[in-house]
Amino acid sequence: MKRGTDVIVVGGGAIGLSTAWELAQQGVSVRVIDRGRCGREASWAGAGMIIPGNSLKAATPEARLRAMSFELWSGVSEKLLASTGVDNEFKRCGGLEVCFEENVSQLDAAVERWRTEGVDVEPLSARDLFLAEKAINPELAGGYQLPAMSQIRNPRHLRALQLACQELGVQFEEEDPVVGFAREENRVTGVQAKSGTFTADQVCVCAGAWTRQLLNETGFGFEIEPVRGQMVMLKCSPLSFRHIVQSGAQYIVPRSDGRALVGSTEERVGFEKRTTAAGVSGLLQFGVSVIPQLADATVERTWSGLRPGSPNGVPYLGLVGDFTNLFVAAGHFRCGLQNSPATGRLLRELILGQPACLDPQDFVPAAVQSDVLTAS
Repeated sequence: MKRGTDVIVVGGGAIGLSTAWELAQQGVSVRVIDRGRCGREASWAGAGMIIPGNSLKAATPEARLRAMSFELWSGVSEKLLASTGVDNEFKRCGGLEVCFEENVSQLDAAVERWRTEGVDVEPLSARDLFLAEKAINPELAGGYQLPAMSQIRNPRHLRALQLACQELGVQFEEEDPVVGFAREENRVTGVQAKSGTFTADQVCVCAGAWTRQLLNETGFGFEIEPVRGQMVMLKCSPLSFRHIVQSGAQYIVPRSDGRALVGSTEERVGFEKRTTAAGVSGLLQFGVSVIPQLADATVERTWSGLRPGSPNGVPYLGLVGDFTNLFVAAGHFRCGLQNSPATGRLLRELILGQPACLDPQDFVPAAVQSDVLTAS
């Protein structure tokens, strides 16, 4: 057994690092164990979009988690900048949802959903879209604007989180895959990694797409599966638009350095993390169809990541089964980075037995016995 800490966090992505940071700020000793390098899986692979919400009118678990995170992002970003000097470039750039004629009938219902949720939304005609962003394809039929939509540079945010954790004494075990858990009855007594077994009073598994495999070993499993998302980075000179532009599940995110991220596919192909000709060409076709000037942009890079998909898109947050000291925070699908501030705070509160900022019953892990979900 290796020297123990109060809490072990398994997984160093946005969820794991946010949870560790929240705990460390309370004077808790924390060790983060990651199968690779921290922050290099789904959290790094995304585009850093922050979708707005309103805690006063949010009516679903997803909306409440998103709203609280949205309200925390500015303060979290300022605090990380002050403590680490790393600027995650949080900014409210606004977002446009756009569509072609065949989907225009769906706009009214979407606008009404945002209004019901208390989020500022502005319906836009085709002319309005062009006035908002002159780089937009004039053949688009309409859309709506979310003025509060924001973005961060996710690799920089992850770096800032890790530095902030280190400054508070969080210990890191990177490139050290967890292979199992030592347990006595309904308690975990140790986390078995490749380098040895680490002890802690409490354990929180934030292992993204790998969570199901890890927790099946304990006798419980969760309906979490990897969903591949491919991305393309373009270099634009000059950058001709400033809003995030979305159309359904696809988006284009402008960066302050003249780059644009185009994403993303949704592919259930297991743990196969690679880019494909079909995936990349489809993203490029989408990008150019929405912003024609992107046809002249330089393709700088392509990559993919594995999102942790859950059946309804709502994550599992809380104790695992009948364990008294084993927690899980996973299954955020496309929204892990976006919802990491509120997730980290809620997990800190649950682990330390503090009053919860959100109703834990909204996210009770629907665990099943391992004879139903077997390790793959």
